[in-house]
Amino acid sequence: MSSDNFQSVLTETRVFPPSAEFAAAARVNAAKMAELRAAAAADFTGFWGAYAKSELSWATPFKTVLDDSKAPNYRWFHDGTLNASYNCLDRHLATKGDKIAIRYEGEKGDTRNYTYRELHAEVCKLANAIKAKGIVKGDRVVLYLPHSPEAVIAMQACARLGVIHSVVFGGFSATALRDRIEDTGAKLVITADGNQRGGNVVDLKKACDEALALGCPSVEGVIVAKRTGHAITMKDGRDAWWHEATAKLPADCEPVNVEAEHPLFLLYTSGSTGKPKGIQHCTGGYLLGAMLSAQWVFDLKEDDLFWCTADVGWVTGHSYVTYGPLANGASVMIYEGVPTVPDAGRFWKICQDHGVTIFYTAPTAIRALMKSGEEIPNQYDLSELRLLGSVGEPINPEAWMWYHRVIGKEKLPIVDTWWQTETGSIMMSPLPGATPTKPGSCTQPLPGLFADVVDEMGEPVVGKTAGGYLVLTKPWPSMLRTIWGDNERYKKTYYGQFPVRPDGTHLYVAGDSTHRDEDGYYWILGRTDDVLNVSGHRLGTMEVESALVSHPRVAEAAVVGRPHEVKGEAVCAFVICKGVRPTGDEALALIKELREHVAKEIGPIAKPDDIRLADGLPKTRSGKIMRRLLRSIAKGEEITQDVSTLENPGIVAQLAGKA
Repeated sequence: MSSDNFQSVLTETRVFPPSAEFAAAARVNAAKMAELRAAAAADFTGFWGAYAKSELSWATPFKTVLDDSKAPNYRWFHDGTLNASYNCLDRHLATKGDKIAIRYEGEKGDTRNYTYRELHAEVCKLANAIKAKGIVKGDRVVLYLPHSPEAVIAMQACARLGVIHSVVFGGFSATALRDRIEDTGAKLVITADGNQRGGNVVDLKKACDEALALGCPSVEGVIVAKRTGHAITMKDGRDAWWHEATAKLPADCEPVNVEAEHPLFLLYTSGSTGKPKGIQHCTGGYLLGAMLSAQWVFDLKEDDLFWCTADVGWVTGHSYVTYGPLANGASVMIYEGVPTVPDAGRFWKICQDHGVTIFYTAPTAIRALMKSGEEIPNQYDLSELRLLGSVGEPINPEAWMWYHRVIGKEKLPIVDTWWQTETGSIMMSPLPGATPTKPGSCTQPLPGLFADVVDEMGEPVVGKTAGGYLVLTKPWPSMLRTIWGDNERYKKTYYGQFPVRPDGTHLYVAGDSTHRDEDGYYWILGRTDDVLNVSGHRLGTMEVESALVSHPRVAEAAVVGRPHEVKGEAVCAFVICKGVRPTGDEALALIKELREHVAKEIGPIAKPDDIRLADGLPKTRSGKIMRRLLRSIAKGEEITQDVSTLENPGIVAQLAGKA
């Protein structure tokens, strides 16, 4: 990739500084942020070592902060021992035992609350049940559960025993579950009869049974939580009901202290080869990153109710539902279902009814709710909200502005966060009491984290503005430690693209293309395989999508490339309209209008060659757009990929012009 022709054509000049009122009460204001950055620049390891000592409770204090002798296999605090569950629960009992740890609402409106003392008791009882199954430190347990308190309890129970958990999203198929169970070599699966989603019952136990029937010889037992109450099959000698297995067990379980580098969890993410990668995170460094970033980015206060809408099946749910907020002694909101049941006001009703103060969700959800108009959110009292967040993908400026205007009432700061499953915690984000924000930019790395933009040779791109590959130039505590069972793949995937620098620096390759503006703010343009090469110009798909969504008729757009014999790649756009999808001459007129709109917003080079209007995009049940599928559709290829994890599999035929 030539940095000279990697172009950012998205121009955004709006700037929103923190309000004086918010900054005055914030954990980190501009002066504090400058102090933190200076401290990290002057003594990188000392910076992280001091926070590890002050923020975490250690059973055995560490003496070594960073061991980089086997880089890029870094070790942080490796000679110290601690327990993640103790840090999230036990240490709060004396001062916060009666504080709400979890507020929960199911899709049907049922609610439950757990204080820290109650959550601790439930975690200990399940930990005792797991221990009774013969599961010990270092064993793996796969969790296939609804997005509910049980998922948090199960994760904490595993952590309490030094058992490595691997959460599999409840929307994944039996085959996907089987693959993950077999790769981990799990001895135990914890699941539920089912969960409520989109007004339907998802039969988790049935999928679990199918997965185990496909293989999984390592599995010795299954613990089943009762959620929906529908009839399921229980296998004698293997399956046990959660409530029966824990009924007579004590509500106390001594935490098992583990080395800081002991794996806390494995979380699988898609790989370019199609084989999922088991991302391995450790205990000490991961917990520090999740905890500290939650403090700084979300400005956590004692009376906050923090709602991260992500499912625990994804890293966002690990870091900002289960570990980061609880390590800080915060109150967490959990909602089981989808944001549009019974209507598009569900998120806002939950915020109103429960008094949510911090709301952290994905651009996909924001755009979907934006499509329904502002009349719906305006029906609810959102006055308790004080901070908004975005996670999962770059947020286009128009969605950012809708979020700011309609939900934030032009008063609330928005933290647009960039990070990955692999990074473990937030890498770049505004600090809401310190950083002026720009719609669509994740701004700058957090204190103690270091990024750069490099060209195809790994050399820094210099100049007033820079476009190229996003890299991280120093290790950080919450970084992935390896790919489970395949350390060579880890080194090749994340550190193999560029040579080690003369000073010994290993460059972590994020896999994202980025643009850094004259203020040093980063703009994530999409995955490097989501970069279009049009007549020698390299354009980020996110920029073309943002231009399309800025049109008043467009709710959402996804852009991919397809081969073009003259231009190299042609721009193909899939567009979801606000309101009823036009057809016939009206559709042709709108398509022409959208092409001209993109040309005006970006330039003629970005004008889509093909625009397809549709009722939806192919998304997984987590809301992620399956772009590989869109590329196949754009090329006119026969669809052979597994579409079982799609929320709306029927949309594929429509996008392909067959429905």
